[in-house]
Amino acid sequence: MAEHKKVSSVVIRRLPRYYRYLGDLLAKGIKRISSKELSELMNVTASQIRQDFNCFGGFGQQGYGYNVEYLYNEISDILGIRKGRSMIIVGTGNLGMSIAGYSNFKKRGFNLVGLFDHNPALYGKEVSGIKIMPVTELKNFLQGHNVDIAVLTMPKESVQEVLPVIKGNVKGIWNFSHKEIPQEDGLSVENVHLSDSLMTLSCKIGRNEKLGK
Repeated sequence: MAEHKKVSSVVIRRLPRYYRYLGDLLAKGIKRISSKELSELMNVTASQIRQDFNCFGGFGQQGYGYNVEYLYNEISDILGIRKGRSMIIVGTGNLGMSIAGYSNFKKRGFNLVGLFDHNPALYGKEVSGIKIMPVTELKNFLQGHNVDIAVLTMPKESVQEVLPVIKGNVKGIWNFSHKEIPQEDGLSVENVHLSDSLMTLSCKIGRNEKLGK
């Protein structure tokens, strides 16, 4: 596996896209690809692709390009997919249930091991073979299990209650709560605001409308 060094978050955010495109190429039986060919597929400059991959040691050979399967596996390792990540979901409303039932996460190596909620009416209900437990059991569960990621799909006013329990017991937080959680040493955080993406799309539509497109 390639040597790791400090890499910008911008480069890291491009890795899943590389992974998806390389997976498609593998499925088509393509064994080798140049940075120029990959750039044409992805609408990213060949120079940018080479710079991104050089952050992790390169992967390519001059005059040959990239071995698709090797590159796919290397990026898989960098993303932690082949190793796998265990995760819990705190908040089993509509969004939490959707994430829990999304089979593609498991295919990508993200294994659901626990579900928690405040609503007693949900306790004992199974989603993807996992029973929903009270949030009051979260601390004991985390201390007894090796959990990599906590997915927060709860109202923002409830986050402060569970955050002290989660910190120090997980490696990362995937946060949908609309309460911005800061990065800390030893804790990686991805704050996700679905409405931001939708508003961005609306803005793009508005700009096209003004241009008469």
